[in-house]
Amino acid sequence: MQNSTASGLMTDPHGTYARLREAGPVHRITGPDGRPAWLVTRYDDVRRALADPRLSLDKRNATPGNYAGFSLPPALDANLLNMDPPDHTRIRRLVVKAFTPGRVEKLRAPVRKVAGELLDAVEADGRTDLLASYAGPLPITVICDLLGVPQEQRPDFRSWTDALITPDPARPHLMKEAIGNMMRFFTDLIASKRATPGDDLLSDLIAVRDGDAGDGADGADGADRLSEDELSSLAFLILFAGYENTVHLIANSVLALLDHPALMDSLRANPAGLGTAVEEFMRWDGPAALAIRRFPLENVDIGGVTVPAGETVLLSLASANRDPHHFSEPDRLDLNRDRSGHLALGHGIHYCLGAPLARMETEIALAALLERFPGLALDGARENVARRPSIRASGLISLPVRW
Repeated sequence: MQNSTASGLMTDPHGTYARLREAGPVHRITGPDGRPAWLVTRYDDVRRALADPRLSLDKRNATPGNYAGFSLPPALDANLLNMDPPDHTRIRRLVVKAFTPGRVEKLRAPVRKVAGELLDAVEADGRTDLLASYAGPLPITVICDLLGVPQEQRPDFRSWTDALITPDPARPHLMKEAIGNMMRFFTDLIASKRATPGDDLLSDLIAVRDGDAGDGADGADGADRLSEDELSSLAFLILFAGYENTVHLIANSVLALLDHPALMDSLRANPAGLGTAVEEFMRWDGPAALAIRRFPLENVDIGGVTVPAGETVLLSLASANRDPHHFSEPDRLDLNRDRSGHLALGHGIHYCLGAPLARMETEIALAALLERFPGLALDGARENVARRPSIRASGLISLPVRW
């Protein structure tokens, strides 16, 4: 079942996860990269593991030769997805204020304006690839505005992130080029912001790094300073995760509505229900199938299975969110269900930093789309809507629609 499992998770993820959950809570699999891993599939085990301090995110705790992962330079790799406390605690504290619900709420009007402008640009055409023209540009515009990236310096993050998340085995140079492009971009951006600070998150982080915020101001004392690699890695993570997860949450949510036209009509008539709908969309088809990999610091029992120290552990958010022992009729999209506790955005100290922003952007994106295009429908056959070949991310390659 080793290689067929990885293949099934790309071609029929929910069907494959259902079979795996039934067979057992933890499975030894071989990933697409040929490396072994332990896949955790049941809700209770995944939720506990997400908050288990014995499961490290630090790649230095992996058994040598057991894990490959991204090959990023230190200036991009020293980020929260590779850190445990106390470093994780220190760095997250420096940026968490940018993503509080109150601060995110202040972005609601600007996000609505961007959504309207993007729809203005395609309305007369009567059709578009919604991923390329709307679901992608909206989150990258918002996160670039938050960080203070000038309009003329905003590169094609979609091509870069695609090259990292779903590398083309036939063209391995594309991943290397994407990493090089990102490295040069962030180096130049930080140098520009350092020379001419603005009223933005990146300028604030540079001030913390350089000690310009004053001792004790916003946690900027000596113990809470950023190294230069941590600064660039944090900027990279905010842009990368702020784009990657939200673009697929928006596109997956639109596809769910297109597949359930009665639900789309209901939400169009009652847009106040969109906040609730977004939570169910996240549970039903969230943007990340797997949490970031973990490495046990010691032999750990997960669901009655002993996972050796240093081996790779993959926690399936997609499988946990469709576990019938936690969610009744989990394969049914149901806005009236109790979806509390879904794990689409994680759990514990590594819970998604930008969760409030992703929720708000998706709600506004759907509201604007439903209001503008009452005749919204797929442009072509449903079977032609293809997903990216990845066991990690749950995203579309394109989403052709018409109105």
